[in-house]
Amino acid sequence: MNSNKSILVTGAEGFLGRNIVQRLLDKEYHIIQSIKYKHLQKKKLSDVFFVIHLSQKIQLPPVSIDYVVHLAARAHILKETASNPLREYREVNTMGTLRLAEAAALHGVKRFIFLSSIGVNGNISNERPFSELDPPNPHNDYTQSKYEAEQGLLKIAKETGMKVVIIRPPLVYGPGVKANFLKMMKWVYRGIPLPLGAINNQRSLIALDNLADLIMLCIEHPAAANQIFLAADGEDVSITELLTKLAHFLGKPARLIPVPQNLLEATLNILGKRNLAIRLCGSLQVDINKARNLLGWNPPLSLDEGLNKTAKWFLQTKT
Repeated sequence: MNSNKSILVTGAEGFLGRNIVQRLLDKEYHIIQSIKYKHLQKKKLSDVFFVIHLSQKIQLPPVSIDYVVHLAARAHILKETASNPLREYREVNTMGTLRLAEAAALHGVKRFIFLSSIGVNGNISNERPFSELDPPNPHNDYTQSKYEAEQGLLKIAKETGMKVVIIRPPLVYGPGVKANFLKMMKWVYRGIPLPLGAINNQRSLIALDNLADLIMLCIEHPAAANQIFLAADGEDVSITELLTKLAHFLGKPARLIPVPQNLLEATLNILGKRNLAIRLCGSLQVDINKARNLLGWNPPLSLDEGLNKTAKWFLQTKT
């Protein structure tokens, strides 16, 4: 990679963004980091800070920018209060992304990396893993807004000549993880019995380091231009196996009750928790052969290595 290049990172303060920024620093890129608040007090990691509002017209700072890594987004909201959630997701994830891309193209940016979601493919992969060739099937407002952003970016790329790379990851885990994965680790650590001892599904995940590694590769790899890539660890696991592995790395017994999967699914559906039933019992597998074959990419961490690293971080937070 060329250490004389400048790169703008949005969402640089987030779970993935912090990892990307550190990698860029190690490669001696000139970093332009977007931030949420004008008076944020923190150690300066970037050459330039500026505030970005995806819901407003975007004007990039008057410095050279070669690449953009766009990670900022309106993510899943657990307790949604918006009267029209799809409109809110579109405003940030679709229109905000396209505002940024249009500004980047006018600014002379060479390549725009966009973090999308495997949910653009759907939420259940059924008989075979998802691939880039599958017809899109976004299953909720969030993934619909991501898919619409993808379509707009490809149009901008065609009209302006700016190269675009789209990456669709599944659930991302690693040190600093939050939301459902963190809750799951807490349940295992506390020894809470879970009715998940007989789940026979297959789920693809991706370690934080593996996703960051793929993004870094896509910044300058010639073959990545104007491509869509699915990303994952390359090893699939059932929910039962995942919890068993986490318990092992946390040094705790896996207290998993072997409730029959069909009974668990039926119960959750009766309780109005169909989405939870899909996440726990459905299969979502991802084929990463395109990234392997076109880019020569292989995930640097195995599933066990990624889970062990995450468990060590979790245990350190307890001490």
